[in-house]
Amino acid sequence: MNLLENIKSMAQKADKCIVLPEGTEERMLKAADIILREKIARLILIGNRETILNNAKKWNLSHIEKASMIDADNNPKAEFYAEMLYELRKSKGMTMEQARQLVKDPLYLATLLIKNKEADGEVAGALNATGNVLRPAFQIVKTLPGVSVVSGAFIMIMKDKQWGDNGIMVFADCAAHPNPTAQELAEIAVVTAQTAKNVAGIEPRVAMLSFSTKGSAKHEMVDKVVEATAIAKKIAPNLAIDGELQADAAIVPSVGASKAPDSPIAGKANVLVFPTLEVGNIAYKLVQRLANAEAVGPVMQGMAAPINDLSRGCSIEDIVNVVAITANQATI
Repeated sequence: MNLLENIKSMAQKADKCIVLPEGTEERMLKAADIILREKIARLILIGNRETILNNAKKWNLSHIEKASMIDADNNPKAEFYAEMLYELRKSKGMTMEQARQLVKDPLYLATLLIKNKEADGEVAGALNATGNVLRPAFQIVKTLPGVSVVSGAFIMIMKDKQWGDNGIMVFADCAAHPNPTAQELAEIAVVTAQTAKNVAGIEPRVAMLSFSTKGSAKHEMVDKVVEATAIAKKIAPNLAIDGELQADAAIVPSVGASKAPDSPIAGKANVLVFPTLEVGNIAYKLVQRLANAEAVGPVMQGMAAPINDLSRGCSIEDIVNVVAITANQATI
């Protein structure tokens, strides 16, 4: 069983409910049909029921009726959700009238369903930009206790099995936070290790990457990674983590032995934490294209409930995979 098959199998056992706020979109509905057929998750589709069922018929989808459906524009519980949103946001200046309008927005309604424990997670982004997906998540679901930042990891599945654990590695942050502080970088490292263990199914060995290995260069950017490594060790004392390490020292045994002979991680890292978003984003795309690797994600990390943002260019398969990942995150 390969990694994605294993993730789907674990999701089937988890039996979680995932809300899809873009419930009338073609790729979403086709993915939903597969998810329901394979029992990867229970689903709530936000959208007009008649439109959803007409589209399902048009596209020969035979399992959509198994999903729950909520029309955000004609929702009998709209006032209940508006009052909930108002109570959550009145200290920030939200009025009841504004709350009544926002609960008609499927992205806000989806997060309120999670807050009210009617859904375990959310997948969106086929139609909406990342900022629009994450804004209500930050306002309503918020971050995990002790975590101040949201980040995005990619599970990288390489054809060359010598890297990571049988070709599986996890990269972060590749999707969310442009220039984390040392504290934020430490938090990203800890939650990425959790993603590696709970979603990718590997025992994390975390390398904090830099252009320096164990003091080979002096710069404030290196200092940040050194500090972040120390903070991460305090947050998670049992985590296998080390830094600062250059990329080759982190993953190539001979280079690791030469550059960092006393490191427990050098030469055998399977989780790479990048110092900034630009580095992480560039790195995963280069590995994806040049090594013909499969990049699964982004897996959004740090939220109090799993809310994952798709690329607007996502495929049906991408949606199915991310829903399965979201269901697994909801078990943590």
